[in-house]
Amino acid sequence: RKGGMGPFIHVSSAKFPVLPGESDELVNEGTYGKALAEYLVIRLRECGYNVPFCCCEDWGWWVELAGLPFTFGVCIYGQQLDDGRLDLYVTDGAIQERHWSWRGLQFVTTTADVTRLYKYLIDIFSADPDIQVLATDLQSPFAENKVD
Repeated sequence: RKGGMGPFIHVSSAKFPVLPGESDELVNEGTYGKALAEYLVIRLRECGYNVPFCCCEDWGWWVELAGLPFTFGVCIYGQQLDDGRLDLYVTDGAIQERHWSWRGLQFVTTTADVTRLYKYLIDIFSADPDIQVLATDLQSPFAENKVD
């Protein structure tokens, strides 16, 4: 990892449909993923994270992880396929390996928190028989536009 977000995890599951009314919350048309965001709020709380909320951003869905000395969370990128399923990609929200913390008045390294979150996400998805993990090491979302 040399700056930027970590690897993208590509998942597919019928348990993450477009939710009723979700289109009304979107900042940009087609950036779905609310069902996955709400699922991760619950699962990450079970892992001990302080997860105060999830929300739609202009690029997709954000799951806030509080209590760290830098802004951190899960980014969910989703788009609807022709058959109605969602093509979903998940990564961490740390955009730098080192981040200035005004709270601590020092640089903090994000690597350990990013690595821990990535492992939890893989474990959460792998433990759920209703979720298919399609890839765990993509450098960007939508590298391939179809789920095989």
